[in-house]
Amino acid sequence: MPILGVNIDHVATIRQARYREVPDSPNASPDPVEAALIAEQAGAKGITAHLREDRRHIQDRDILRLREKITTKLNLEMGASEEIARIALEIIPDDVCLVPENRREVTTEGGLNCADQLDELRPLVARLKGRGIRVSLFIDPDEAQIEAAAELGADFVEIHTGAYANAAGSGAELKRLITAAGLAVAAGLRVNAGHGLNYHNLRPVLAMSGLEELNIGHSIVSRAVIVGMAEAVREMCSIIAEA
Repeated sequence: MPILGVNIDHVATIRQARYREVPDSPNASPDPVEAALIAEQAGAKGITAHLREDRRHIQDRDILRLREKITTKLNLEMGASEEIARIALEIIPDDVCLVPENRREVTTEGGLNCADQLDELRPLVARLKGRGIRVSLFIDPDEAQIEAAAELGADFVEIHTGAYANAAGSGAELKRLITAAGLAVAAGLRVNAGHGLNYHNLRPVLAMSGLEELNIGHSIVSRAVIVGMAEAVREMCSIIAEA
């Protein structure tokens, strides 16, 4: 059964909407680290946070506190940036997931084009793995990207499920996900998945071969606004367990 990793970026987004200019305010809330600890207590087996170059939501201090306080595992999402790489190599998260990063986007849209960035990504992957960090590449469900991920020596691919989610769970997009997962396993890669998954479209995705982890953020944080973080996480864990 795959585990649930909870992405807490959007908790930080809410905080930054009010406290971006006064980050040290004692009133700055909500605290993404507190949210992470509640998510763990409710059944999450990992916490994901994306430290962007523009620091639009998660801040450096959040990553440091997460590394100190969570008891499951820390999955640091990051672009292929030397600045962020230095931070990763200092704090040593359990996992790093390399993602594309575009400052004009609201959230990450589309997978990393590994096939066209082999020379750029190869030394970064090697540096991270050299410090004992597991490396995942966030890619579209595309054979060429899977082959590139294997060539780069990644431990995992996180298959981008956004097209499936945006197409309202279409059979064709689901088939792409299932096919890609099978190709990844055959290539010796471990498989995670995420982006746009929610309480309504998740169940079919659990048919993906070798699926180890689901990284879900927006739908859980959105649900938490209504029922609280603990209940939102428990509900998602229940869907995974029942399937």
